[in-house]
Amino acid sequence: MIVIIDYGVGNIRAFTNIYKQLDIPIKIVQKVEELQGVSKIILPGVGAFDYAMERLEKSGMRRRLDELALIDKVPILGICVGMQMLARSSEEGVLSGLGWLDGVVKKFDTSTIKQTTQLPHMGWNDVYSTKGSSLFEGLQDGARFYFLHSYYFECDNPEDSIATAQYGVDFTCAVNHENIYGIQCHPEKSHSYGIQVLRNFAELKC
Repeated sequence: MIVIIDYGVGNIRAFTNIYKQLDIPIKIVQKVEELQGVSKIILPGVGAFDYAMERLEKSGMRRRLDELALIDKVPILGICVGMQMLARSSEEGVLSGLGWLDGVVKKFDTSTIKQTTQLPHMGWNDVYSTKGSSLFEGLQDGARFYFLHSYYFECDNPEDSIATAQYGVDFTCAVNHENIYGIQCHPEKSHSYGIQVLRNFAELKC
């Protein structure tokens, strides 16, 4: 069963609607005791890094999610701030991240951004898959996704970066190491391209 972690941060209803449209069963989880029979996990997130981490800790699910991610190797997809939480830390806050993927979250350097609107990076942008990941199966290079963020994920190991976009500089917008996946844009707001990514995650071979 695919579960979506509802810890008070994220567009839960939008994901539910997409998977209903795809006729793929999902379960919304708010309590640790509901984390049974899990085959895949979606960790959404919006807003500030520290706030999201605090909410996840208060949910009581953190320890069990660590076990599922690091011991049971359940495929996990972090989305937007949910992707940033996969890192060790973020320049946006002072709390530690989940540390499931080696990297840190950094703020865009506005001196490199020539657009009139600087931060946040908001709107549609082309995404380029760099590793042929199954997460982007069926999507051509330059598929357009919706972004809203001021921070980006910097991987310790470049091999963990599976897609890039450009905003003043090229930046990693999707990551993967073993069973851990993350995507910075909002697939739930990215029409057919985002729907395809969510379908691909559901169909990943475990």
